This record gives sequence, structure tokens and C-alpha cells, in this order.
Amino acid sequence: MMELSDLQVFRAVVEAGGITRAAEKLNRVQSNVTTRIRQLEQQLGVDLFIREGKRLHLSPAGKVMLGYADRLLELAREARDSVHDVKPRGLLRFAAPESTTCVRLPTPLSEYCRRYPEVTLELRTRNGEQVMREILAGEIDAGIAVAPFPDARFEKVDIYSEELVLIAAAGHPPIRSARDARSQTILVFEPGCPWRARLQQWFALTGDTPERMIEITSYHAMLGCVVVGMGLSLVPRMVLETFPEAHRLSVHPVPPELGHTQMAILWRKGARSPKLDALVELIAGHAATVNARRTAPAVLRPRKPVAASVPPARRARRLRSR
Repeated sequence: MMELSDLQVFRAVVEAGGITRAAEKLNRVQSNVTTRIRQLEQQLGVDLFIREGKRLHLSPAGKVMLGYADRLLELAREARDSVHDVKPRGLLRFAAPESTTCVRLPTPLSEYCRRYPEVTLELRTRNGEQVMREILAGEIDAGIAVAPFPDARFEKVDIYSEELVLIAAAGHPPIRSARDARSQTILVFEPGCPWRARLQQWFALTGDTPERMIEITSYHAMLGCVVVGMGLSLVPRMVLETFPEAHRLSVHPVPPELGHTQMAILWRKGARSPKLDALVELIAGHAATVNARRTAPAVLRPRKPVAASVPPARRARRLRSR
């Protein structure tokens, strides 16, 4: 099998113009250099040099091989530099749920692309189960998933804390429990979606099951179906922030243990890199701002003092006294 060290010896002989000078340059004995060249020629099945006594000239095959040797050795150098490079660069494959991708990620991702133009960011929309499966399969480098999180094969950083709400068409009667919704059509995403799992848990609290479930493929389609009264759904409240017809929806709370969800960035343990660290830092910083804004108490502005009113009778007496 050809080794990089064989190519280094071969190139050194070409650059030095002979075995003796090459041996001095490589700090090896001449017999070792000669043996390595012979072994490389045997592996390739061609003569790399035309030998005239102690003088060596590149053969036609040797000229071809020199071009490949230069390219392979340069690639090896780039590979060594890249694994020790602290600057974010290269391809970064990232996945996140559709709702997070649409509502939360535009700000941090646009800043990431602006700061690190040498990174090629490849973004995919996936549910939590798909994110974890693709990380372990090596198909993506990292992604966003929803708690609870899996085994010790992952590392994580908590980011957005989201509220889940039940939505129905405007004017829908109050929905206090799953029993109020069991006769309704329930709109859900594909199996593996965490919101679908939460809905199933919500029905399980009262031992009920929905009469009908319909799978929808996008949030905009789901919200539109709810607006026209086609059914109910459980969604993160954040998706309502960007929906222009949100006033045509009614929002109903679910129990606290089902209405709160924690999101995190996951990656395979030991697989951190400068480009991933930079992305985690930006998203975590943005999440801290969003979470603080959602939990901050409302600030009440002081009201201007109102002048005390004068009773009508007193006002009349004042006028007569004038």
C-alpha cells in the first residue's frame, strides 16, 4: 500500500536531483532512500526514474506521478492544518423543527452567516426524533430537539423555553380538558413530532381518545385549517406571532406539565468544532434574550395625576360670588 512517506521520499529525490542529496535532506541513510524508491516503483509497476549510473532523470511515468504526489502531499498538509484550525470554516449540517426554523432562527443564523462567511451552513427541517437519529448516523453535525433528551451519546446546550397552547377557530367554546375536544378533529404532524406526543398525553389524562386525527405537513396549512374550523391543534405559541390571521383563532391553555417545553442544541459527544461552537454561542445568546423577554413582568407606566373635580354646587356658588 502506498504511504505518504513514500511520496515524500520520491519528491525529495526529484527536488534534490539524486539519492545522496535527498538522503541528506531527509536525514536518512542512502540505502533506505533507495529501498523506498524501489518499493514505490514495484507497487506502481513502473520505473519512476531513468538511471544513468548514479544520475537519475524522471521517466514519463515519474513526471505523471510527481503531479499526483504534489497534490496528495498538499491535501495531507491541508488536512493536518484543518483539524487544528480554530477558525470556523467548512460545511456545517444543522437541523431544527419547522416552527423554530421559521420563528426563532432567522436572527441568529443571519448573524452567523455574516460573521463566518467561510462556513457553508446547510439547514434542514426535522422533528426531534429525526434530529437525534441523523446525528448518530453522521448525516448532520448538530440539531435542535425537544426535551426529554436521550442517552449519554449526546451533549447539549439548553436554548428556547417555549409555551404550547391549544388552538381552535375564533368563537370556539372554552376547552377545559380533553373531554371537551374528544368529538373534534385533531390536526397533527407526522409521528415523531413532540407536539403530537403531547396531545396524546393530554387525552390520556382523562382516558379519552380523539375521534379523528388528520396529519398536516406544514404550520401554515395547519393554522389555516384551524381558522376555517376544520379541527383543533397543539402548537408553540411562537408560531402565532408571525401568523397574520391569528385574530381568527381562539387560544386555550393546557396543563402546565404539558404546556411548557425546553429546547436544546444536541450534538454527538466529542464532536464539537469551532464552527459548531460559534453557532451554539449565537443561538444560546439569542435564546437568553427571547426567554428573558417572555418572562419579564410587565412594566406599568405611572399615570398622570388627575386634578380633583369640583362638585357642581360649589362651582355654582363660586360663579355667583364673582
